[in-house]
Amino acid sequence: MPAPDRGAGDDRLAVNTIRTLTIDAVQAAQSGHPGAAMALAPVGYTLWNDALRYDVHDPAWLNRDRFVLSAGHASMLLYSLLHLAQVQRSASDSTLAVPLEDIRRFRQLGSVCAGHPEHGLASGVECTTGPLSTGAGASVGMAIAGQWLAQHYNRPGFLLFDYTVYALLGDGCMMEGLGQEAASLAGHLRLGNLCWIYDSNRVTIEGPTSLAFSEDVQARFRAYGWQVIHLDDVEDLDALRAAYALSRESPDRPTLIVVETVIGVGAPTKEGTSAAHSEPLGAEEARAAKRSYGWPEDADFLVPGQAYARFAAGVGARGRRLREQWDTMAEQYRHAHPSLAAELGLMTAGALPSGWDDGLPAFPPSGGVVAGRAASQEVMNAVASRVPWLLGGASDLAPSTKTRLAFPGAGDFQPAGYGGRNLHFGAREAAAAAAANGMALCGVRPFQAGFLVFSDFQRGPLRLSALMRLPVVHIYTHDSISMGEDGPTHQPVEQLASLRAMPGVVDLRPADAHEVREAWRVLLPITDRPVALVLSKQEVPVIDRARYAPASGLARGGYVLADPPGGQYPEAIIIASGSEVALALQAYEDLSAEGVGVRVVSLPSWALFGEQDRAYRDLVLPPAVAARVAVEQAATMGWERWTGDRGTVIGMHSFGVSGPGPDVRRHFGFTAEAVVEAVRACLVTAGTTASQPPNLPAGSLA
Repeated sequence: MPAPDRGAGDDRLAVNTIRTLTIDAVQAAQSGHPGAAMALAPVGYTLWNDALRYDVHDPAWLNRDRFVLSAGHASMLLYSLLHLAQVQRSASDSTLAVPLEDIRRFRQLGSVCAGHPEHGLASGVECTTGPLSTGAGASVGMAIAGQWLAQHYNRPGFLLFDYTVYALLGDGCMMEGLGQEAASLAGHLRLGNLCWIYDSNRVTIEGPTSLAFSEDVQARFRAYGWQVIHLDDVEDLDALRAAYALSRESPDRPTLIVVETVIGVGAPTKEGTSAAHSEPLGAEEARAAKRSYGWPEDADFLVPGQAYARFAAGVGARGRRLREQWDTMAEQYRHAHPSLAAELGLMTAGALPSGWDDGLPAFPPSGGVVAGRAASQEVMNAVASRVPWLLGGASDLAPSTKTRLAFPGAGDFQPAGYGGRNLHFGAREAAAAAAANGMALCGVRPFQAGFLVFSDFQRGPLRLSALMRLPVVHIYTHDSISMGEDGPTHQPVEQLASLRAMPGVVDLRPADAHEVREAWRVLLPITDRPVALVLSKQEVPVIDRARYAPASGLARGGYVLADPPGGQYPEAIIIASGSEVALALQAYEDLSAEGVGVRVVSLPSWALFGEQDRAYRDLVLPPAVAARVAVEQAATMGWERWTGDRGTVIGMHSFGVSGPGPDVRRHFGFTAEAVVEAVRACLVTAGTTASQPPNLPAGSLA
């Protein structure tokens, strides 16, 4: 590859400013990944100044183009671009999103320039990235959202949504399975508003990519249905500009721009090697690299005025003009299509339509059995018919997860009609969760569904949805060993504990159809974190809410479902979630008949219950009652938080077995008799204290 142009033009000056800011920031931090950001400076510079439709004065503009740095280790490229473009925090706050002082404090505590890009720290960071290819998956979701928004809201003369999503990927993103799932999905959906830029530098941490990667990436993407453009010289700025223009001229398929680069370009002993990947260049190497750019070698964090001016004349001027034109059109749209404009206003504000939860399905107050997934199907369809921007799908499992939107007009999201609200992710669990993140980042309310055991495939993107505090609804069915005959490969055991261990995820495992209805009533207004709605495959009894407490107690995460008759103070507490609540009630009836005072607590959400004040939690689980038995068809890890050190947990200590659900439950001791015996044993070993607060009637704490 030819050496970088050492010319003194403003373009080259701006490119080298990005490179030297990267070198200096990583050197000052003594930590970071300089090589890719140095190599990709021409890509970032031309993309922002010649292609990206983005208003630096209004970084939340609805129709802005999105730039996702999937190769998040090259974060200094993004921070340099945001600083040089002078992106401000918001339309009402002109403070710089990334001031130079924060670049000086790259990777330091309190700096917005975190080690990998973090959405929410600095305006302009569209997506938290770092785990390779998760950003690529999110970019597909952003493109899906863009197509749906355009189909749903655009009208003749009002091109409200036509944004493009650009994502920058490295060799690692191309190797990861999630990236391949996402590329396959995007190709099938023919997402012409998606452009990936592949930094082909042929180097990873271990050495040359030839150690582990030898496929023809371009052929693979052509087979996916992508347009592929190959550039063999990243320093050719005109070729980069032409490639971006060509990508926009192919509205019927996504584009991959393959750019040949040299990692750590300009560093005399490290360029083109893994030594430039993830460590500072070193003082001497940094000075030598600057000399190769014609840069003052002892100047640190130097930003020439011409670099700022070039960005101001490029993305700055173009973005403001385009956004002002869009604002004028949007104002006219509000008069021409007031109901659609009002709907769009609610969506962007994270609000819900008035009466969205009116008339939710009313299940029989008692008697009968309904599977959790079946109850959710009814409730979700009722909700979605009133919330037009709720859309999503399953990983080829909609008939099993019962997550198809079936009301009139719901339709399928396919190239023939992007207005449909049923997405078909195919057997691509990781891409489904990552795409849902991208959709949420663009304002729609996404759900994605699968079997609980397959949440393991989604750990990366699920974790990022929690980190970004995105309101994604993750629907997980087949929630326990009770799913039966498919056996231990499909029977979740450790997944509930894993979800509950993840900060920022709301777990919801409803006990019956009534709690399922309340779960949807609770989860949809949650706009600052993801929810994992965990549902049974098997039918479970519908709890008699005339006899026991109302299901509205679910809103507080846990509530008293039943108390001893006659005002007796409880000697013991049975705590359960999901389908095991019915089992707890059977044991309660048996023990009550014997004169044993038992309280039953339904605990559908550890997250929500843990957020209640101590007084409420102590009312539900009185500290004076040490005899506690928890029942859940899952790993017991964490239950001691609610049972105390003298309680007992009836749970799983192994994987499941293949067999009919009722047989599997009996095999592992999930019977009313076993719960009764556990309570009796707890009363002997734990008992209750002499100090007893007054009893509260069932449901009074809900």
